[in-house]
Amino acid sequence: MNKTKPIAKTPRDPGARGRALPERIEKTIKATAKKLLPARVVQEMQQYRAYEASERRIYLKTRISSGLGLGLLRPPDTARSFVFVCFGNIMRSPMCEELMNRAVRGCSVSINVTSAGLNAVPGRPAHPWAIAAARDFGISLENHRARLLTSEMIDQADAIFAMDNQNRVQLLSRWARARNKVFMLTAYAKKEYRAVEIRDPYYLPQEETRHCYQLLNDCIQNLAQSLPGKPPIALPRD
Repeated sequence: MNKTKPIAKTPRDPGARGRALPERIEKTIKATAKKLLPARVVQEMQQYRAYEASERRIYLKTRISSGLGLGLLRPPDTARSFVFVCFGNIMRSPMCEELMNRAVRGCSVSINVTSAGLNAVPGRPAHPWAIAAARDFGISLENHRARLLTSEMIDQADAIFAMDNQNRVQLLSRWARARNKVFMLTAYAKKEYRAVEIRDPYYLPQEETRHCYQLLNDCIQNLAQSLPGKPPIALPRD
């Protein structure tokens, strides 16, 4: 009589059941938190976790200083060398560079202006949305090519302008020695603009690029007018 060979059973991991319970509890807590906490708080938590471990403390300090109204300081009047920084140097910062170079024409003091990206791919052209939106302001970005931010740029600059908190955190993390010359460009925004950041239009609908550029133009005009030796803007006659 043939006997059926017993099916070998896979041995159970005695610790699997013990690990599964905490994992389920953690998922439940996260799901409940998303329902109970305001969307803004959840977003802040997600942003915090997105940073590298070495950047999280800097991010917290940045958010606290912004909440206390300490995050929008301006550089000293003696600043003459400016670097505008964003993520990839294909949308926001190159527009700032061109606007600033145009705004300081006729200034009686020598002003040096450049732009770069913290995570730029060198040689990459400006984004098509940026090229199109810049034309509305009389600016051409067709010949622009992205530049990666370097230590030499940092050391030579009197003022380094970041567009958003991620820019500022990465600047302070990578070049702690430059902390006294890193500023948010929104320090020169109009009074009605209450946000600290200038959002990256790369992640927004195309029409937001022009809105972003209008904000950049307002900031650059106010920055340029604050410089010594800058002739006043000629107001149109009635």
